[in-house]
Amino acid sequence: MAYSFTEKKRIRKDFGKRRSILEVPYLLAIQMDSYRKFLQQDVAVKERADQGLQAAFNSIFPIVSYSGNAALEYVNYRLGTPVFDVKECQLRGTTYAAPLRVKLRLVIYDKESKYKTVKDIKEQEVYLGEIPLMTDNGTFVINGTERVIVSQLHRSPGVFFEHDKGKTHSSGKLLFSARVIPYRGSWLDFEFDPKDILHVRIDRRRKLPATVLLRALGYGVEEILDMFFEHEDFQITKDGFTLTLVPQRLRGEMLDFDISIGDKVLVEAGRRVTARHIRELEKAGIKNLDVPPEFLIGKALAKNIVDEQSGEIIANANDEITSELLDQLIKSGVKKFQTIYTNDLDNGPYISDTLRSDQSNNRLEALVEIYRVMRPGEPPTKESAENLFQNLFFTDERYDLSPVGRMKFNRRVGREEITGPGTLTNEDIIAVVKTLIDIRNGKGVIDDIDHLGNRRIRSVGEMAENQFRVGLVRVERAVKERLSVAESEELVPQSLINAKPVSAAVKEFFGSSQLSQFMDQNNPLSEVTHKRRISALGPGGLTRERAGFEVRDVHTTHYGRVCPIETPEGPNIGLINSLAVYARTNEYGFLETPYRKVVDGKVTDEIDYLSAIDESHYIIAQANASLDKDNRLSDELVTCRHQNEFTMTTPDKVQYMDVSPKQIVSVAASLIPFLEHDDANRALMGSNMQRQAVPTLRADKPLVGTGMERVVAIDSGVTVVAQRGGEINAVDAGRIVVRVNDDETVPGEPGVDIYNLTKYTRSNQNTCINQRPLVKPGDKVARGDVLADGPSTDMGELALGQNLLVAFMPWNGYNFEDSILLSERLVQEDRFTSIHIEELTCVARDTKLGS
Repeated sequence: MAYSFTEKKRIRKDFGKRRSILEVPYLLAIQMDSYRKFLQQDVAVKERADQGLQAAFNSIFPIVSYSGNAALEYVNYRLGTPVFDVKECQLRGTTYAAPLRVKLRLVIYDKESKYKTVKDIKEQEVYLGEIPLMTDNGTFVINGTERVIVSQLHRSPGVFFEHDKGKTHSSGKLLFSARVIPYRGSWLDFEFDPKDILHVRIDRRRKLPATVLLRALGYGVEEILDMFFEHEDFQITKDGFTLTLVPQRLRGEMLDFDISIGDKVLVEAGRRVTARHIRELEKAGIKNLDVPPEFLIGKALAKNIVDEQSGEIIANANDEITSELLDQLIKSGVKKFQTIYTNDLDNGPYISDTLRSDQSNNRLEALVEIYRVMRPGEPPTKESAENLFQNLFFTDERYDLSPVGRMKFNRRVGREEITGPGTLTNEDIIAVVKTLIDIRNGKGVIDDIDHLGNRRIRSVGEMAENQFRVGLVRVERAVKERLSVAESEELVPQSLINAKPVSAAVKEFFGSSQLSQFMDQNNPLSEVTHKRRISALGPGGLTRERAGFEVRDVHTTHYGRVCPIETPEGPNIGLINSLAVYARTNEYGFLETPYRKVVDGKVTDEIDYLSAIDESHYIIAQANASLDKDNRLSDELVTCRHQNEFTMTTPDKVQYMDVSPKQIVSVAASLIPFLEHDDANRALMGSNMQRQAVPTLRADKPLVGTGMERVVAIDSGVTVVAQRGGEINAVDAGRIVVRVNDDETVPGEPGVDIYNLTKYTRSNQNTCINQRPLVKPGDKVARGDVLADGPSTDMGELALGQNLLVAFMPWNGYNFEDSILLSERLVQEDRFTSIHIEELTCVARDTKLGS
């Protein structure tokens, strides 16, 4: 193994029995990658993906005037260079941000011409406020203070099916419901009541029969029945009624008449039809069955029945058959008719019953009913009712499922493709109702909302994009008004756009959002942990008071994604979590964790990242499974996880294996040596308390570590790391000069790197940030070597405390219960002395009344 400059000075012995397969990833990647995707600063204009700022602009522009004669189109954007660097912003108390300039094109069409002919085009770059930039350590400098945007864990958009656990009705009956949650737009709920009538709610308003929504979509009664039910065909003969037989449908029924094959009675009246009877009926190939009129009474018609001579409707679809209706059918000479097929077991008559409770008779009445619920007190007109319904779920401006929501929706309703429109379609709504009815009929399962396949991470970039879009929407309204003026007057894009709303929305988010927090700067670990924190609170999330036990609990899908140990004690327990060491987010924002592929019992070094949804399909062995010298699983039975349960399996069935034993915990928990011997509650306290350690005067390396100390110290950014290799030219307490190796320099640039050290600076928590050089002139360093220590680091390793000799013994009663006795030398040697810097300001004013 090649040791770095500092590792050579203090060689660590690794007592681990398992070799490391996968290096610990860059700990701040979740923050850095998210914001990089938002800005796309280093991406060529033509190659920018539709995400972040680009997506926000594309979703708002082009803005077209009310008359349609003028349009403001978006061309591209660029970010300028910040006026001050990070350190200067901290000194001056300003925000580290770059100006955003957007190139816009104003197109004016000729009013007189019949076709849209372009009269004038003006292109101009418009200043749209400042966008805060992320520092190299994943923080933002807002008004001179370092802040961190905490990632949010929220319910993924898509469709979810659940039941009330029998709490609503006194009988304990399970009432099933479905909810379509978009990324932005109105929520759509379907729910059963205790009488098994299906209702719909829009945005949690008053409920309506679900068929009102289906009618509003343009479906008639016949079409609705056609979509949700199979049919039974009956012929009217001179002897009575004949059913076209589908033998399987009789299973479990008790009929009031005999079923015969020829002269042999197969099922006597009053006996239950069994699977054996069905097999015999199928074997005999009986196609028709004579049934008495009583068999038909109570069934619902599938189609309207029309008198062929007069063209008059004798009976409507969904009408219940009565003996009077049967007499009328015979009298009118109707030869055949269809009923819907229902039974009490797995084909309930829910939609048919709902149609009967539905007051509306046609599409317009249904639209008006929806309008009355959404806008109570306003008189509806045909146009306003149409527009409202159209805007609820079917227009891009008002409704967006997002790619994640569409993927989750399609997967849940059993479709193959995972892409589709952001708005809902008629087929989508029908699919939700069908799936809900299937679940009510006992086919299908409900969703677990605490499963990490149903909760996703919203990181900095995504939240900033949403805020930016909010600002742009405010601008859009003003621009639309001014565009009509622009048609007649000679206006340019600059005069149409007011940048205030955009910069105000961005400023508000970074300055005062619940998730924009003052960085915890006690020590390097607290910085890293703060940036890797995942909160279920915040805008669009949960509230402490409403969050129950289930949401806070450790879930099986947290394995390798969210730490089961590190969480606050108190009201936020389980709502604020920490990312596991190897976890990362995928393109949809779901957490993934790495696994080694296992082929025929042999563990390979090939690594796959699996999300919680994918993981349940595989059998996964633990990281501590015994391997022989050929990397084969050596035990006869291996402890595995499959479908979120622990089982024992033979090696040949194992498909994946954990990457590392520390994969399940967070950075703070992985710093605890022998964590497996620690009680979980005490480990939780230990993880949290490490973050509260104040940097001591002299950092003292831990004698026993876990190997994560070096990673935390370097990734936190408190140490100075060589960007390029070379030889140390000059060192003093304030700066380090490195003459760079010739093979690492670019022709024409001076091959010298200068690193300025931070000296005695106040941190957010009033502790002291001071960097000390570790190198001397003439030392050879490589890229990535630690050149200077920061607070709480020693030789490039995290060093939160001191190595002391501790004795567990009574000493004259001085250490009764939780008292501790300290040696005088601790104070003499300044082992636990720390420097705190406070900034106190006193303002001396000269006023008219005197100084």
